[in-house]
Amino acid sequence: MKKIYQIDQLIKKINFEKKKNKKIVHCHGVFDLVHVGHIKHFQEAKKVGDFLVVSITSDKYVNKGLGRPIFSENLRAEFLSSISYIDAIYVNHQSTSEKLITLIKPNVYFKGPDYKDNKKDRTKNILKETSSVKKHGGKIVYSNDITFSSSNLINNYFDYYDSNQKKFLNSISKKYDFGFIFNKIDQLKKLKVLLIGETIIDQYIFGEVLGKSGKEPHLVLKEGKKENYLGGAAAIANHLSTFCKEINFLTFTGKEKDSLNFIKKSLKKNIKVKFFNKKNSPTIVKKRFIDEITQNKLLGVYSLNDEKFKKNSELKFINYIRKYVSSCDLILVSDYGHGFISDKAAKILSSTNKFFSLNAQVNAANRGYHSLRKYRNIDNLIINENELRHEMRDKISDIEKMSIKLIKDLKINKLTVTRGNSGAILIEKNGKSIYSPAFANKVVDKVGAGDAMLVIISLCMKIKMPSDLALFLGSLAGATAVENIGNSKFINKNELLRQIQFSIK
Repeated sequence: MKKIYQIDQLIKKINFEKKKNKKIVHCHGVFDLVHVGHIKHFQEAKKVGDFLVVSITSDKYVNKGLGRPIFSENLRAEFLSSISYIDAIYVNHQSTSEKLITLIKPNVYFKGPDYKDNKKDRTKNILKETSSVKKHGGKIVYSNDITFSSSNLINNYFDYYDSNQKKFLNSISKKYDFGFIFNKIDQLKKLKVLLIGETIIDQYIFGEVLGKSGKEPHLVLKEGKKENYLGGAAAIANHLSTFCKEINFLTFTGKEKDSLNFIKKSLKKNIKVKFFNKKNSPTIVKKRFIDEITQNKLLGVYSLNDEKFKKNSELKFINYIRKYVSSCDLILVSDYGHGFISDKAAKILSSTNKFFSLNAQVNAANRGYHSLRKYRNIDNLIINENELRHEMRDKISDIEKMSIKLIKDLKINKLTVTRGNSGAILIEKNGKSIYSPAFANKVVDKVGAGDAMLVIISLCMKIKMPSDLALFLGSLAGATAVENIGNSKFINKNELLRQIQFSIK
């Protein structure tokens, strides 16, 4: 008997059942790990009607932590089809069931007891769904049975997390409940941020690798689709946008209209931006040629002019820094080493009494020339292990010893060193260190991971969130970044909260 329907088929089937005076009951959820709680839920739902429709959230919209769902939408649908209480199954390709409710108009929308207090659903989706049900003449009914948590079962009884991850998560969950974390993150909206750094357009060119050229010793790629993403400090601005209401952004771009229009269109509405230009300097574009089958990067091509500002332009930039510093709570600088932030500007940023957070990156264009040494009095520094070793000119020494030396040299309060799949270490000026494992389930693209961590850890440090908790949240943000290509997805406050909630169950 067929149970899995496409939308047109489902509507037709429900209309047929309604003509026979059958009462339609609708359940919606992820149902990633079906357990006895779900079976009891479906059993109770069937008792209040005649025909039970179960819609499941498609993989794209499952937001219950990194690497979720465990089972794909097709496997989840197939498993549910074996449960006798269920009459129809639909994979819902929307973030909520609101649109589906409008289409099928169930007599009863059936939810678990944990949704009785609608205010506890911080996504507010239950309010939208309830409104849609009532609008079309239906009613919402809550089950009375006990609840079980799929996330709790997965976190504690599956080999989803390794021993280091479980130990760290257990430590976090014992010290901080979700309500405490939620209230801390909610405080971030009050912060006024001054963000400074170069805007970069990350262009990904996908194509088919044809092989070696017939006449010359180089690889040939058949060019396919192109995708442009905001990169550099512009990506950081968008990461900040759902956490803070007020963001002032000073950045460098070229004057070409197409690039400026793309940047302006892509920046979130609560970001106030001031563009600076250098003579004969284009907007920085970093092209990456990708094998569309393996997703491997084949070649990078950069378009940039990394000369320093002329004196008049530098003075104008510094005047804007002074203008915005007085009213901000936090200065966040991401220095990509392409000539935007001069030694003089860095000195001024280092001498303010504002909370100062920094990420100064080493890349192919600035290696051997770019340094942190122009900065001092840094409250929070994010750096990866390779950048740290480059800065210290040391390939072999212990990371923590090098970090402590850098902390003393530059008068840093807290330093976070990211180490890829080896996690991250946060070292404080008193020598105390905290380790967090990496949480990425899959690594698609490392571009932007440090920027995502910089945002979350900087904001958390500003409101004096405990260091281990700040590192945990930053690690989740970094893991989210590497699981997506380029900056195709920005860190979102509500999504991060859900990841936290399900990670520490």
